[in-house]
Amino acid sequence: MAIRIKGLSKYYGTTCVLEALDLTVKKGSIFGLLGPNGAGKTTLISILNGLTTKTSGTVEVLGYSLDTHGSAIKAISGYVPQSYAFYPTLSVRENLTFFGRLYGLGEEELRQSIAYCLDVVSLKRYQKSKAGVLSGGLKRRLNIAIGLLHAPQILYLDEPTVGIDPQSRSYILDMIKAMNQDRNMSVVYTSHYMEEVEYLCDEVVILEGGKSVFQEERAFFERKKGKVRAVLSDGSVQEVDLLGDGLANTAAMLGEKGLEIVRLDTQESKMESIFLAITQKELRD
Repeated sequence: MAIRIKGLSKYYGTTCVLEALDLTVKKGSIFGLLGPNGAGKTTLISILNGLTTKTSGTVEVLGYSLDTHGSAIKAISGYVPQSYAFYPTLSVRENLTFFGRLYGLGEEELRQSIAYCLDVVSLKRYQKSKAGVLSGGLKRRLNIAIGLLHAPQILYLDEPTVGIDPQSRSYILDMIKAMNQDRNMSVVYTSHYMEEVEYLCDEVVILEGGKSVFQEERAFFERKKGKVRAVLSDGSVQEVDLLGDGLANTAAMLGEKGLEIVRLDTQESKMESIFLAITQKELRD
């Protein structure tokens, strides 16, 4: 297992943020950590990375106990926060050099690591650019590159696609998949985009009120891609492929076949339905 958590609790005074949480993450998997605002996701990730102390319970990361081998866990873990975690006045390469030295990388190891990270996140052409002037998508990729510098065995990604364009978002998702497969890197992924979770994750847990209220593997929530439901005038329903640019082309194709369409429905995300059913629909602060 990549992560074993037993009876983990965290209190801030009398406020319970995590309550007797039991959780396992398989080695080499992409694990989706979901929950509404205030569910305990950020606190859990902070504890796993040694940034916040737990109140009680046990945590093991790749066989290391958090209580006795915190430094070893930090050495094999990478954390990419939702906020930008670099110096905007430094260039991309200067940021990577600075953080690589903080990780304790030697000169040759650092050189090779920077070359690898620039390549994997496609930032080589921007390496001399000031980080602060990069687009949102490039900044997200620099954030990830910094988290990869020391070749972590487990990577925590907290909302890595927030506020970026669809092209950058697609690139980052495919990059995460490739890193997971090529390096057998375990990934803990948090997002509010259910379609990302369905695309990436091998297993998903939903936290609510500091507790695990749902945990299932991919087969449970996997959905058919590129399909729509056509409701016909005779009351029948057909599932058909979504064509071209979307519903208009699909409707035209069905019309050419002589079918009278009452309504076309896109396939609903099963993960989103589950999430809303479990966490309810009230707005969260």
